[in-house]
Parts: sequence; structure tokens; C-alpha cells
Amino acid sequence: MTTTSQKHRDFMAEPMGEKPVGSLAGIGEVLGKKLEERGFDKAYVVLGQFLVLKKDEDFFREWLKDTCGANAKQSGDCFGCLREWCDAFL
Repeated sequence: MTTTSQKHRDFMAEPMGEKPVGSLAGIGEVLGKKLEERGFDKAYVVLGQFLVLKKDEDFFREWLKDTCGANAKQSGDCFGCLREWCDAFL
């Protein structure tokens, strides 16, 4: 059984709307700032990249690592959060 963080559960609990990128599981203040500097200021913008990469775990996690320096846990948490959101709402 996979456990999720409180941040993950909070993200899933309500519509994405205009949530900041830092609301994504695995994305804290430092990674959020790096993503914002590269134009990924909202959670839905990162979701767009996730979808452009066809929801592929390896591609998305590599992109996140290259874009903001996310480690394996951070990129895995963010991927899981977006995958679950897509499964529930798309």
C-alpha cells in the first residue's frame, strides 16, 4: 500500500484552479521558486508539461530533475500526485 503525504491529500481534496506550483506534492519552497523562474508558476502549468510528456513517469521525473533539480523522492511524489489527479479528474 502506498502512503501519501498530507500535501498530496490536500491537493487532491479540491479543484486545481489557480493553485501555486508549491501546492504539488514533492515541490517545496526551493523547487517551487526554481520552477516559477522557468515559467511554471501554477500547478496547472506543471500538469500541462506532465500531459505533454504523455503522463510517462520516466520522462516527467527526468524533466523535473533537469528543470528544477528535484531528487528521486521529490519527483516521485510530484508524479504520483499528478497521476492520481488525472485518474480522478480527466
